[in-house]
Order: sequence, then C-alpha cells, then structure tokens
Amino acid sequence: MTGETTKIIIYTPRIWTKILHESKLRWKVVVAHRRSGKTVACLNHLIRDAVQNKKTKFAYIAPTYKQSKNVAWDILKEYAGKIDGVKFNESELRADFKNGSRITLYGADNPDSLRGIGLWGVIFDEYSQQPSNIFSEIIRPALADHKGYAIWIGTPKGKNEFHRLYNEGLQKEDWLSLKLTVDDTGLIDPKELEQARNTMSEDEFEQEWYCSFESSIKGAYYARQIGELHRSGRFKVVPYDEQLAVHTVWDLGVGSNLAIGFYQATGNEVRMIDYWEGSNKDGLPQAIKILQERPYLYGKHFAPHDINHTEQGTGKTKLDTAKDLGIDFEVVPSMRVGHGIEQGRLLFNRLWVDTGNCSFWLDAISQYRQRWDEKRGMFIEEPYHDWTNHKADIHRYCSLVWENMTNDFTERSESEFYRKQYNRLKNQDNRYA
Repeated sequence: MTGETTKIIIYTPRIWTKILHESKLRWKVVVAHRRSGKTVACLNHLIRDAVQNKKTKFAYIAPTYKQSKNVAWDILKEYAGKIDGVKFNESELRADFKNGSRITLYGADNPDSLRGIGLWGVIFDEYSQQPSNIFSEIIRPALADHKGYAIWIGTPKGKNEFHRLYNEGLQKEDWLSLKLTVDDTGLIDPKELEQARNTMSEDEFEQEWYCSFESSIKGAYYARQIGELHRSGRFKVVPYDEQLAVHTVWDLGVGSNLAIGFYQATGNEVRMIDYWEGSNKDGLPQAIKILQERPYLYGKHFAPHDINHTEQGTGKTKLDTAKDLGIDFEVVPSMRVGHGIEQGRLLFNRLWVDTGNCSFWLDAISQYRQRWDEKRGMFIEEPYHDWTNHKADIHRYCSLVWENMTNDFTERSESEFYRKQYNRLKNQDNRYA
C-alpha cells in the first residue's frame, strides 16, 4: 500500500495483486489458482478503502456464512486488528473502524441478510459457488447510491456465471478481468506442483492450478449430461410455441426456495422455456400472479407431495390455497431421491433448455452434487444441501411427470384463472391484428 495507509496497514502485496489494488475500474474479476493469496489481497483492499473513506460500509461474501467465518474472519482480524481503534463484533463478523467505517462478512446462503443495505464496495469470494442472481437482484442496487465497486474472485468450478463474467470482462473497457495460473504467479514450488499432480486427477489439477473452466465439479450429479446438452446444441434460444401447452413444475417453499420450471412437450422433446424463483418472502399468491402475467396458455401444474401439508397460519393445505387462487395441481409421485436423480439423468436425453430464461437454473443444477464425508474421505449417496437443491428438485420432479405433459387442450380446467388467461391473450391478439 502507498501513502498514508502504508504506516497503518501492515500488508505486503504480492506482485500480481498490485494490478488489483491500483486499478480504478469499478468492476473486477480475478480468476486465480489455489493459494494465490486472492482472499488476503481482497480483504486488505477493503481495509484500505475503509480506512481512507469515513463512514463507509463494505461487504465480503463467501458461498456460506460458515465459510465466511472459517476462511476470512481470522484474516480480517489479523490485518485490521493492527489498526488503532478497530473493534470486532464476533457474533456479526464485523469490523468497526475508528472513522465510522465498517466491514462485514456474509454468506450467500442467506441472501436476505444483504437486502436494504448501502455499500461502497463488495468482494464475492468463490463466486462460482454462489447463486448467480445475488449480484443483479441484491448487491447491484446496494451499490447504486454510492457508485460502489464489486470484485469477484475464485477458482473455476465449471462454466457458470463466474465464467461468463470473466469472459464479458475481457470485452469491456470499464472492467478488469484477470486470469492467473501457477505459471503466471510463480508462487508454488515446482516440486509441490509435481506432487500435487501425482495425487490429483487431471481435471482437478487443471482446474485448481491452471484455472480450467472445462473441468466439471467433483461429485456433480449431472456433469456428463450437461456437457452433452452443450455439445449437442440443445442449450440455445428455445422460443415459446403457441400451439403447445405450457406445463409448470414447482418446488414449494418461501422466497428463493419457491421455484417454477415452465415446460412444453412435443414428440420426444421436453423444452424448458422459462424459469422463475421467488425472492424475499414470496409465497404461493405471488407465484400464481407471476403465472398470470406470463404470456402462456397453460396445461398442467405439478407440485411435490408436501403441497398436501397443512399450513399453520391458515389451517388449509397449499393444495386448497392454490385451488382458491385458480390452480389445480397434480401431485408428483413420491420417489426416493436417488431414483429420481437417475430419472433426471435420462430426462437430459430429450431436454432442450432456453439460454435466455433458464441460464441461472442450469448454472445451479450443474453444481448439484453429492455430499462429501470428511471422516470417511468419500462421497456418499445423498445430495449436498445448498442453494442448488430446489432448482435440481424441479428437474427431478419433471423427470417423473413429463409423459403426462399432453397438448390436449380439452383437459384444461375451466377455472376462472384459465378463462382470464385466455381472454387476456385473445384481447392482445385483437389489439395487434
């Protein structure tokens, strides 16, 4: 660090980090190998700005709150603790500076904790493992008032939003986009690298040390199927066909745990044309309103068996609530998760996915993976529970009901919901006739 902060912050930047610290660009993407020092560099970047700018707020976001605490908290205390007057709040993972500035650590697994705050700068660590809409929906508005910056850092975990950000950054003059392999930094001893090569798979070695985006996530359930989806050209623009019914498959919950996939089926093809998930405290009423606003004529709606559970607040089941709002759900057959995943793999053989509406869904399902048992040093046959589960559950449910996605319009309910939908679309047609 230069200037006055050199006397305050005891931190020696590595050669590559000087590019990061000296850049005045607002948006920065750093793809770097393991042990490159990217987390230390970015936390010191926040510390510098917090010291230099009074009454400012900064955020560091890891994939989970637990990771934030395990990875970054001790680093923040080590460097910020040498500055006079800094106080640490252990329960909130927060450093308060003497000048009124603040740095707080968060987890992307609790996005609602980030809503409504104003920020001057944010670090996304291991962004490839975070929900890709966390920036656009939550953090971007938080940066607007103060024209704050964002820095995305991480090591690749397949082709996802982090990969897209890096590539987009290469094309934009107002972005800094860096990719740093072990050859670029020279930080890892060659003998250590050779030992690592002997104990890692080739995919792992290329991903962790040479920042390859081509490698799939270890333990991912659908890695091979998603790779084939890309290779065969079935991840593309998939337009809505007005001659076919649109069927929906739901995973029930609140906020981002409430998700809907929109499908059309014809012949041997199942086309995923749209995807929606809730935010904040969205529930069934908000989701059904979204359906009404979409320009589709619907066929059937499928939900898991927990739609029959009684809600404490109303004393009614979600199935009854949905009926009152105009939707008759069909219940997805109950099946153990492992078998449903196998059916999900088979569904990919006939699946087409729209790039515009469903990229976020595909990013999530590509990271849906087995749980790693630390004690036994092996993957076990159950999913790791994180933000990807609800998206993957939609695919699993769809694999069990796609054969019931008919285009016989006489099967449709004559409910008020569908009559309104039909009349609205008919009026639109007349208006543009």
